[in-house]
Amino acid sequence: MTSTLPAATAPQVPAQRTPAPETAPPERPAAPGGLRAARPDLLLCGALLVVILVVQGWNIADYPALSDDEGTYLAQAWAVQQGSGLAHYTYWYDHPPLGWIQLALLTWIPSVLSPGSMTVGTMRTVMLLVSAVSAILLYLLARRLSLPRWAAALAMALFGLSPLSVVLQREIFLDNLAVLWTLLAFTLAASPSRHLWHHFAAGVAAAVGVLTKETMLVVLPALLLTMWRHSHRDTRKFALTGAVTACTLIGFLYPLFALLKGELVPGSGHVSLWDGITYQMTRPGSGFILDPGSGSYGVLHSWLYYDRVLPLGGLLGAVLLLVTWRWSVTARALAGPALTIAILAALALRPDGYLPAMYVIQALPFLALVLAGGAASVAHGVLRRRRTEREARYVTAGRHVVAVALALAAAAYTVPSWYDGARTAVTTDANAPYRAAAGWLASEVEEPRDTRVLVDDALWLDLVHAGYRPGLGVIWFYKADLDPAVTRTMPRGWRDLDYVVASPTVRRDAADLPHVRAAIDHSTPVAVFGTGPDRIEIRQIQPASGGVR
Repeated sequence: MTSTLPAATAPQVPAQRTPAPETAPPERPAAPGGLRAARPDLLLCGALLVVILVVQGWNIADYPALSDDEGTYLAQAWAVQQGSGLAHYTYWYDHPPLGWIQLALLTWIPSVLSPGSMTVGTMRTVMLLVSAVSAILLYLLARRLSLPRWAAALAMALFGLSPLSVVLQREIFLDNLAVLWTLLAFTLAASPSRHLWHHFAAGVAAAVGVLTKETMLVVLPALLLTMWRHSHRDTRKFALTGAVTACTLIGFLYPLFALLKGELVPGSGHVSLWDGITYQMTRPGSGFILDPGSGSYGVLHSWLYYDRVLPLGGLLGAVLLLVTWRWSVTARALAGPALTIAILAALALRPDGYLPAMYVIQALPFLALVLAGGAASVAHGVLRRRRTEREARYVTAGRHVVAVALALAAAAYTVPSWYDGARTAVTTDANAPYRAAAGWLASEVEEPRDTRVLVDDALWLDLVHAGYRPGLGVIWFYKADLDPAVTRTMPRGWRDLDYVVASPTVRRDAADLPHVRAAIDHSTPVAVFGTGPDRIEIRQIQPASGGVR
């Protein structure tokens, strides 16, 4: 560390200003010297945040269509609030429970004020808080990684306004919560003050991210790289050791929990953490992502349907930064985020890997960051060449010309497709059939507590609030075939049920569920909402009497 003596202590020595090296980035983050220095960043970040929240919040309950995972996650959060195991999803070691606990905290106040609002569509609004914090952290991280103000704003806009982000960040996914904690870990790791407690806190935040969604474990090497680059040489060993220790100790709370419950390893009459890990590692893959006949290929094209700029541009930006890191200050500063993209891309390219639709959520902030960093690196390279060819008085004008040219070129390609995606997100009502089906079952069935109905995840909480008994009255349709506690109450199979709500998910998966398929085959539609493959049929089972109540 260096210090500067006051001029009065050495009047005999002329004050000299050390010239900045040519490789320094054009702007540095504002020093933590007070609110005045940070005011431009606060104004710019605040303005962008308002735009992001308006775009993401408008029509949030109606688009995109409700998903199975959203219903599962929210039902688990509801069970945490109730302090019981009434959620439709059978207890086992799937995802760590910290994600459900966070969702329970986020939805607690709205559910207390209006218990009937604890449904997927309504509770999507709490995800706006997660999006807001994540966007702010991304801007701060970009500034701490030495990106100029305009590039940090670009990263925040890419992350918050891409149609792909608008769709996925609206949904109640554990991945969105895990990304928030991971961004916090990176932001702490890149702290310019280099306090040891910042690095310890980064380890804690990383562990929380992993315990929120275990797949964030693969990002930890990139986090360590960022911490190594931003720690002081004299205290680097302490910083890394403290961060790793904090992350490890907190991360081991989950297996310790399983050990204390006697559920760490397989045994008779109980689930186990080992079985959960084995299932995740051996579950059937969705095929090679570049094979046109694979499920992974379909997932990739569903991402590119909403946006090609962020996934492809971010991937190219990561390649550019990794290739030029030895010559570019910006590339070296963004080595951690670029490595994150490389790791996530390598895992997605596994020939027999499983690629869920929400996988890209983990990459979105880093794609935005490296894409903005690549733009900053290109702009800085152009400006450096101009310094050697022209007089210094043209540098400022050149900076403006390059910035405007890049902005216009990017806008000409991006704005039309983003406009179409945003217009769809803020005007389309994809969930009207779900709302209509929930309303019909709440108003047209005379004795909901004595009625047994098979539903998918998205409708389960709606019917619980409508008076149906959780577990044995309103039944997640998978349990009719796969949960012994439920099948024991159905000695006559489909005859012990009253209704089946044949949503697209139920119709698709009924082929592998004999009881559900039989219930659909022995029922007639009494109400149909929507048309085509997205329709929802409420089917009454014949005969409807004689079941176990």
